[in-house]
Amino acid sequence: MGEVFAGRYELVDPIGRGGVGAVWRAWDHRRRRYVAAKVLQQSDAHTLLRFVREQALRIDHPHVLAPASWAADDDKVLFTMDLVSGGSLAHLIGDYGPLPPRFVCVLLDQLLAGLAAVHAEGVVHRDIKPANVLLEATGTGRPHLRLSDFGISMRKGEPRLTETNYVVGTPGYFAPEQLMGAEPDFTADLFATGLVALYLLQGTKPDSQALVDYFTAHGTPGAPQGIPEPLWQVLAGLLQPDPQSRFRTANGARKALATAVELLPDAGPDEEPVEVFDQLGPLPAGFGPDGPPAAAQEPTAATAPTAAPEAAQESVLPAETSFRLPPPAPPHQASPTPSPQPPDTPAHQQPPAAPMPAYPAAPYTAAAHQAAAPDFAQAPTSGQDFAQAPTSAVPYGQPATRQYTAHAPVRTPAAAVAQPQQAAPPAPRTRPGPPPKVAVPVLIVALLCLAVGVWALTQV
Repeated sequence: MGEVFAGRYELVDPIGRGGVGAVWRAWDHRRRRYVAAKVLQQSDAHTLLRFVREQALRIDHPHVLAPASWAADDDKVLFTMDLVSGGSLAHLIGDYGPLPPRFVCVLLDQLLAGLAAVHAEGVVHRDIKPANVLLEATGTGRPHLRLSDFGISMRKGEPRLTETNYVVGTPGYFAPEQLMGAEPDFTADLFATGLVALYLLQGTKPDSQALVDYFTAHGTPGAPQGIPEPLWQVLAGLLQPDPQSRFRTANGARKALATAVELLPDAGPDEEPVEVFDQLGPLPAGFGPDGPPAAAQEPTAATAPTAAPEAAQESVLPAETSFRLPPPAPPHQASPTPSPQPPDTPAHQQPPAAPMPAYPAAPYTAAAHQAAAPDFAQAPTSGQDFAQAPTSAVPYGQPATRQYTAHAPVRTPAAAVAQPQQAAPPAPRTRPGPPPKVAVPVLIVALLCLAVGVWALTQV
């Protein structure tokens, strides 16, 4: 079995690795489902602050994969999110190469929708790239995209965790203004989104610097080979070097994309369908769809077995009767409980009495001596007097009706147990003062000090 983190998350197998931590497939014992857990590997203050920022992000959107919960255990911390099994856009390009334009339009629209939700929260992602865009394993159905990895994201107006002239992100997906040291803005995310779309259409990582240089020197170029002109116009609006000439919002880019899709040619009959496979692979040994064996056997509230009759009977016994009876003696052994002896039996041949448990001492009474041990199958509850417990007489020479009855200790009536009387609290004693031989000199010295003080005040 895997390591259990914070008593809740059981790490199963690693499924990815990022700049500040490793991503694991984990079993959530509370929610009883598999999740993705990002475990922080570095513990310096700078990395921990970024980690805290990332786990604090809560965006509920079908195309955003934000942290859902977090936990800490000693010097380790993690946060969890939904488990997405279809891999990333980089996996998809590795399987198929360049993707059909209409398929790319579906992915681009979902990415812009998720980005619009992120920007609506005032957050700049700052690391849009194919490896951070994950896919559900939908097979040949409609793809479902999720934007993930908010490790270096920041809200607009928050203090930066890096120096002003230091750029964070992935080389090749920087906006030109980022390289110039500008403050992070939403338009920088839109520039990176245009590069991702171009990567999906061409199957190779675009040269962002060459694009910027061409746009700056010659303006918007014509559509590259294999990219329809209406779709290229949308991408060109995302890839403008000047952020003022770029799309200002993700929703604006979505509207332009919806218009361009209507102008795209229909898919050809020989076009291969794109299938999004499960990239996680099978679970390791000892884990199944319902979690580890221990979790699969845990009873739920609806299927929890009822307590055994013996356990139920034990739960209603008062505290003073919650002890275990000694094991029953074989039939040929003498009964420890004193029984009537024939007149001709010598006293030294009588079987010794069994040692009695340490119970509160009670005065001897004939009624208590004649009362046999109560039947613990019908043990009285806490509200029943032990004097009314059922008894059974055992004739001499016959075995007891229940073997353990002979070993049950003789119980004294509850009313006969002497309750210790609480002693009255002692009266408070007054503490004597100092003897006169000490008190008188002290008073004289005090009076002298007072006189000196009065004299000093009169001299002022």
